Amino acid sequence: MKIVRVSATPLNLPVTVPLGSGSKTTSLSVCIVSIETDTGLVGTGMTAITEEEVIGSIVNDIAAHHLVGMDPMRHEQIWERLYWLLTPRGQSGYASHAIAAIDLALWDIKGQALGEPCWRLLGGARAEVPVYATFGFAFFDRDELAAAARDWVDRGFSRLKMTVGHHALQRRDEPRPLDQVIAEDLQRIRAVREAVGPEVQIYIDANCSLDYFHALTLAKKVEPYDISFFEEPVSQNDIPNLVKLRAKTSIPLAAGQNEGLASRFRDLLVAQAVDVVQPNACITGGFTQCTRIAGMAAAFNTRLANGGAWPHHNMHLHAGLANGSLVEYHSVAVQCCELVFDDLPKPEHGVLRLPETPGLGFKPNPERLAELARRPGSRGAGKA
Repeated sequence: MKIVRVSATPLNLPVTVPLGSGSKTTSLSVCIVSIETDTGLVGTGMTAITEEEVIGSIVNDIAAHHLVGMDPMRHEQIWERLYWLLTPRGQSGYASHAIAAIDLALWDIKGQALGEPCWRLLGGARAEVPVYATFGFAFFDRDELAAAARDWVDRGFSRLKMTVGHHALQRRDEPRPLDQVIAEDLQRIRAVREAVGPEVQIYIDANCSLDYFHALTLAKKVEPYDISFFEEPVSQNDIPNLVKLRAKTSIPLAAGQNEGLASRFRDLLVAQAVDVVQPNACITGGFTQCTRIAGMAAAFNTRLANGGAWPHHNMHLHAGLANGSLVEYHSVAVQCCELVFDDLPKPEHGVLRLPETPGLGFKPNPERLAELARRPGSRGAGKA
């Protein structure tokens, strides 16, 4: 079997989030990659929360020419070729997104060729995975946030994640003092805890938007609210600052969803900087590299979880591997996937059951994909 065509379709997808009596409209960037073979099998991968136009160009103008004629079943060979093609001298950036989308498409082909779902090919550790719902965004006020939390609990979710920090460092020149941002975060976390009670797990995510001082201040103030983990608390996932923060808070720390190199996870683990590592199959080099990172996490007895959304791809990784665990059911990202793909599984009682369909188990709807591709690009504004 040989690859005969590789193509990328960059998308800027519209989503609408209910907001009290109204709604909030935003968009997310996604790039869909299709790999066709001489046997007629077609695999589909994707990446997201990046500049979709850039990924499309990388795949269509550079990577595709090097992949035609290769055997799609030899994912290690292809991954290595893409690494040296797209990440010279250890760089990462957009390359890991492009490699992830291609790698997922290859695994989709592999599953179809062998008649098995990807999660079984990855190890088949379990047939279902627990999910946490990411629901709590900056555009909710406190009352709306509390109401949304209750709604997700009523829908059967016992694990909820909300954002904090809200791009505080990025927006510090507005002016927008960081101490005021985290003071409001404290009130928002209190409102959610009071709304859902003590049995529901609450996770918080700063998206690398705080410095060490303010991340520590927030962590100490919210410890009484039993936070299950604090994701990406400091800018750049700065390892020395994560180490210092972990030593001074009882809240577990998590990071890694946007890291592109396995060596970064090695450094996080060696430094004992986090309690949870979070490679994302759609960002961190696909299943091929994420399985390597999962092996390192197992060797260090450090928890592995999904951060950075896209549950329908990451569920295969966490169902496949013995040390797989939580998958993020990000409400906005799920809306994006529902625009593009058919046959997506839905969680029941906070659990996603894996499909038995060979490959990923879902495919893009060609008519909707063609229509969505006509929309203008995000021009850098597609990261919500």
